[in-house]
Amino acid sequence: MPHARASGGFTLIELMIVVAIIAVLAAIAIPMYQTYVARAQATAGLSEITPGRTAYETLVNQGVVSNGSYVDVGNLGLPTDTSNCTITATTSVRGSGSIQCTLKGSPAVSGHYINLERSSSGSWQCLSNLNANYMPSSCVSG
Repeated sequence: MPHARASGGFTLIELMIVVAIIAVLAAIAIPMYQTYVARAQATAGLSEITPGRTAYETLVNQGVVSNGSYVDVGNLGLPTDTSNCTITATTSVRGSGSIQCTLKGSPAVSGHYINLERSSSGSWQCLSNLNANYMPSSCVSG
């Protein structure tokens, strides 16, 4: 009578197949995750400077002509440094200017900028030097 072999676990080939499947999934998922993180950091940076537009417009409408009022991001209700970016502002005497976020975070976005630029006519535009994969949808390459 043949002796039946009791199943005691997985064979080496079964374990190797599982490890190979996990490796393939990781090779696909990790770059996608890194892109997602970089895009989220860029969008967070934009959301941190967007409220400054309202304060900027308030200063313009109140007739404030001192460039120092616009350049001081505290007057725009913004912090100078956050976990996502370093915020600066510039202006000229005609009401045009910009609020800039120099991004921090993942290597894909670190050191790049997002600018909200105001023309002398009062229109705002978002410009950035980010890779198109990480760019917030409301921004264009600049």
